[in-house]
Amino acid sequence: MTTDTEPALEPLLAKSTQVALRPRYEGSNICTWIGFKHVNYLIEEAVLEHFRSAGMPARALFEDYGLGLDLVGLDTRILHAVHMDDLVETRVEPATKDTDDVLRFRVTLTLERTGQRLKAATSKVAVSLRRSDFLPAEGEPPAELARFVVSRLGTGQAQSPPAAVPADDRALSLGRGTTGDDPVLDQLTSGENAFGWKWRIPYPYCHFSERIQMSGYLRQMEEVVDLFLADRGISIKQLLEDRKWIPVVPHSAIHVLDEALMEEDLYTVYTVEDVFKDFTYTSRMDCYVVREGRLVRTATGTITHGYAEIESRHDWSLVTFDDRVVRALGGEPAAG
Repeated sequence: MTTDTEPALEPLLAKSTQVALRPRYEGSNICTWIGFKHVNYLIEEAVLEHFRSAGMPARALFEDYGLGLDLVGLDTRILHAVHMDDLVETRVEPATKDTDDVLRFRVTLTLERTGQRLKAATSKVAVSLRRSDFLPAEGEPPAELARFVVSRLGTGQAQSPPAAVPADDRALSLGRGTTGDDPVLDQLTSGENAFGWKWRIPYPYCHFSERIQMSGYLRQMEEVVDLFLADRGISIKQLLEDRKWIPVVPHSAIHVLDEALMEEDLYTVYTVEDVFKDFTYTSRMDCYVVREGRLVRTATGTITHGYAEIESRHDWSLVTFDDRVVRALGGEPAAG
């Protein structure tokens, strides 16, 4: 994967890379704006291209050395909206310290809007190289990569008390999963301004034959927000029809703490933590699986939302929350 004259890590850890990308059509759900998930997909693709440019493409790492390239940390701030068909310039800058056991990068997205270059988003990304036991590897990875190779992602965090169901409860969660009358969800949300969701992890959310990947957690975060808003009586569709309001996301972050495996039941808890001046609100997402009778937290993240009113097919503007939204976010019944 590398030449005889260039150290394996030198281009990966010391050289920045740039690549121009366009957002996927799938990510344009309201008018022509691109949602936070697909902005993060651009960031992920830029990091993968950085590995390719360094002579370490994800395919070769896995096929030659049995190493799965896993994004284990993603912290993204969106500064300007990305639109359908935008050509986004991405820049990846290495940020790994000598003491780090994960590979760290800073990613910047820029685009052109009305003749100006704008910084659309910035992100901090962490990557682990996870040794795979699925099939024998053809060879040992380069010694320079050793400190970034792990046998398991994260360390896991067993919760106390034990989960309210036996560890072998593997009943399939059909459709969009279960959102009520579940003892584990009741345990996780009791006394909190929170919404819980149990859902069976399907293979399209996974990679390297066994575990959910970062993009799967991004999809999970997007979906649990949608379910939460509907549960609180302010669904995306309702506010679109009533006010032409849409949620906007200036900040999101996800960190992998342990591994969640294909076809396990994932318990996702979405907790409203703070409402700031009726203008933005921040929520926490925590994901769990049940193992050996205990809850193990596999990922945690935060997401900040505001609301924007659609003014035309091209433009929107941020708005202040009204009483209906404030009450819903706080878990209070809507005013009559």
